[in-house]
Amino acid sequence: PPRRIRELAIATKGFMPPEEGDALWSAALEAGHALPGLAFLEVGAYCGRSTLWLAAAARECGTTLWSLDHHAGSEEQQAGWEWHDASLVDPATGRMDSLPTYLATLERAGVRDVVVPIVGRSRDVSARWIAPLAFVFIDGGHGVEPARDDWRGWGPRVAPGGYLAIHDVFVDPRDGGRTPHDEIYVPALASGEYRESSAVGSLRVLQRAS
Repeated sequence: PPRRIRELAIATKGFMPPEEGDALWSAALEAGHALPGLAFLEVGAYCGRSTLWLAAAARECGTTLWSLDHHAGSEEQQAGWEWHDASLVDPATGRMDSLPTYLATLERAGVRDVVVPIVGRSRDVSARWIAPLAFVFIDGGHGVEPARDDWRGWGPRVAPGGYLAIHDVFVDPRDGGRTPHDEIYVPALASGEYRESSAVGSLRVLQRAS
């Protein structure tokens, strides 16, 4: 990706290592070139770290990135949990709100022209989505139901020949939570619709059959 975008992504709050971000960019670029004219979508934007890698690929491919998050924080980001960041709590409501930080990230990187933010819940948006997508990146809630909803809602929206990327896929339970592995990665492969294209760290990229 462009050096400036990569540096801004690395400096942004989030949980994606640079090598996984680079792999995400590369996979999205491949999808965009393979299926010109179709958009990208990410589930779980948080503060915009992964968004910047995907936005760079979308710009190069001449397409749009739809970036979906309710911005109220996932389960493990709530107060009292390991990944809670008190700086993202709205003092007026006392609740997590990553939206202002996320929008500032887009503005700072100059990618507002290729990114369309969607503030909402994944299940609600996927139920009303009809357009096929070249690339879907799932990095949303890691509870069983949110992960299951993400797979059921967005797996069918990937166009034939398109790509599905999944973050935090840990084969060994000692490395991290198992939900993205058990509720998204395994069902995708078991469906017979997807095959694994690449794996870097906890990022898995699958391609849907043409």
